[in-house]
This record gives sequence, structure tokens and C-alpha cells, in this order.
Amino acid sequence: MDWRYLALYLLSFGNGCLADNGMDMSTDGPMDLAVGNMLAYLHFTPGDNLWFLGWVPESSGAMVGTCIALFLLALVERWIAACRGLMEHHWHKQAIIVASDKLNILPTQPSPFIKRFTPPFIPAYDIARGIMFAVQASLNYLFMLTVMTFQLGFILSLVIGLGVGETLFGRFCSTAQAH
Repeated sequence: MDWRYLALYLLSFGNGCLADNGMDMSTDGPMDLAVGNMLAYLHFTPGDNLWFLGWVPESSGAMVGTCIALFLLALVERWIAACRGLMEHHWHKQAIIVASDKLNILPTQPSPFIKRFTPPFIPAYDIARGIMFAVQASLNYLFMLTVMTFQLGFILSLVIGLGVGETLFGRFCSTAQAH
């Protein structure tokens, strides 16, 4: 038997098996999940899965608790952004000191080289920078998944939490970059 016939047979066999997988693909109603429903429009109704199959706030108390948790998580994300901004300022100053030591000049002396140099790799700073960025990116992806539930309570909790967090911590990021 030629390998081409075998490949053709396997392809035709695979298509026959995949044609009917037993799922109802009609889009007339909400998608039934194991526990909740996924509505593809903005809504306030409870019962949406949030990140995990077991996290389905169905009562009003569970919805309030989830919204408070999302609000606090948004505050934490803005706090991490402020910490990153302050640490970036500190790490930049330290990199200038390290570069000045290598050039044998004072860090306060203007040098065209120091303004256009690539900062040295300092493991303690760069690993911490990477970890902080990874945590912040993970939170942002979780926020994206939350918004994709179309649950207005969740979305408003995130937006208000990010706004309050920026009000509380945003000045630290802007002052760190201004110097």
C-alpha cells in the first residue's frame, strides 16, 4: 500500500469522525456551560463563570463579594504599576552610577555617552523587573477575561477600581518618570 493512499484514507476517515461531535451549535440562546450561562451581550444577571468553572457567583451576595474582590485586584494592579515606576527610576539612577564607575567620571558630570547607553544587566534589578512585569501582565489578562464575560457588575468594578487605584498611586509613576 502506497503512503499516499494511507494518508488519503486517514484524512477521509478523520473528516467523517469530526463531522458530528454531538454538540448543538445553534446560536439562538445562551451557551449552556456546566454551571452557568454565557450571555454574549452586556448584562447584570448573575451566573457567569469567572476564570474557573467553580467560580460562578449566582446569588446577589456572591456577586457583591466578587465585585469587591475585582475592585481590590484592580487597586493592586495600579499599586504594582506605581512600584514599577518608582523602581525603574531607582534602577536607572543605579545604572548611571555603574556606567560612571566604568568610565571613571562622576555621575553628576554630563556625558553624552551615559545619556545614550544601554544599561548594564544587574540581576537583582532585572529579575525583579521581569517578575513585576509578569505579575502585572497576568493581572491584565485576567481583567481581559473578566470583561469578556459581558457582566456589567464585573466590568464596572474593574473600571472603578482602576480609576481609584490610579488616583491613589498614579502620581508615583508620573513623578518617577518626570525626574
